[in-house]
Amino acid sequence: VQLQASGGGLVQAGGSLRLSCAASGRTFSGYAMAWFRQAPGKEREFVAALMWSGGGTYYQDSVKGRFTISRDNAKNTVFLQMNSLKSEDTAVYYCAAARGGELTSRYAYSYWGQGTLVTVSS
Repeated sequence: VQLQASGGGLVQAGGSLRLSCAASGRTFSGYAMAWFRQAPGKEREFVAALMWSGGGTYYQDSVKGRFTISRDNAKNTVFLQMNSLKSEDTAVYYCAAARGGELTSRYAYSYWGQGTLVTVSS
């Protein structure tokens, strides 16, 4: 199983970025797909998640209304559209996949991408 994250970069506060996570190596039907982030010196934290087969989306409170998680089944890709970025969004962003468990807990996720750095300048 491979999760390949991309799309990070340097952006000014108030700007936007779209992260992509290309998944391969298995069928992800029934899996939860999520984005986590880790800022320097901090714990890895949940950002957003969805179920590959459909259903709701889930967000950390601080990104609600600014970030949108979505998927393209045909391309086996999950996206994170990030708008109105703030300096506190600066982190390495990781995509992850889980077969079950608590969607917001990093310990539920078995598969991780390599991370992509997002830097928001103020």
